[in-house]
Amino acid sequence: MSPRLTVVIPSYNNAEFIDETVRSVLSQDFYDFELVVADHSSTDETWARLQAYADDPRVRLLQTPAGGGAPANWTRVTEAATGEYLRLVPGDDVLHPGTLRDHVEALDEQPTAVLASSPRSLIDASSATVLRRRGRDWGRRLVPGTEAVRATVRAGTNVFGEPFCVTFRRSALLEAGGWYPAFPYLIDQASYCRTLLRGDLVAVPGLAGGFRLSSTQWSVALSAEQSRQARGYHAELHREHPDVVRTADRRLGDLRARVAAQSRRLVYLLLKRRMQAGERVAGRP
Repeated sequence: MSPRLTVVIPSYNNAEFIDETVRSVLSQDFYDFELVVADHSSTDETWARLQAYADDPRVRLLQTPAGGGAPANWTRVTEAATGEYLRLVPGDDVLHPGTLRDHVEALDEQPTAVLASSPRSLIDASSATVLRRRGRDWGRRLVPGTEAVRATVRAGTNVFGEPFCVTFRRSALLEAGGWYPAFPYLIDQASYCRTLLRGDLVAVPGLAGGFRLSSTQWSVALSAEQSRQARGYHAELHREHPDVVRTADRRLGDLRARVAAQSRRLVYLLLKRRMQAGERVAGRP
């Protein structure tokens, strides 16, 4: 029989962190799951370190040929999944205890929900907490999908969190076309929205886990490109779903996307020394 949940890890040059990521999945108190890890032609020791889990019956190790960027590996692990629910965990982030159970129970209780979402903490390279809680407080447990899509557009940023913060009803993600690569820096947010146009969001208040920061994430060029792609996706949603994303929603979201890009830069400047210190502790250059 297929498991209730498939956790997938698309890894790429995550040798420093992959053990911690995998252990955070395998140590959960929910047991009806499989773990699929696909290494995307890493040039470090990621694949070698993954061999420590080759004999665990819950784990399948795959290799993805080079090329295609993140969408290729995300699609690879998703196509290998067999569970009713799907959760993608990047190879350097970590799950908090109990989060698999919490999301499965929430989706079981809300049959109209196509995904569950939780806030997260931010951690540095040494796994020390940088920010204890980050994420939207929805104020209630079940949110209509169209309302959730409109909310993320109006916010000008991803209000659902990174991939490990979200568990999909796998059939809904696949029916929506899978991971949507048209806006690479928004592949997670865009895929959430396309799925939420088919159902509701169930908000789970407990922390999903830790999103790992690095001192290279928030360059000026990267922030500008993220903002540009956000505005492009807002335009697409408005064009294809004008009843969900109205002109006023798009305009407000575009303005806030520009502000969010500057805010990320400010946060980076405030946290830069701490992130670099954490990288030194972890042995990174």
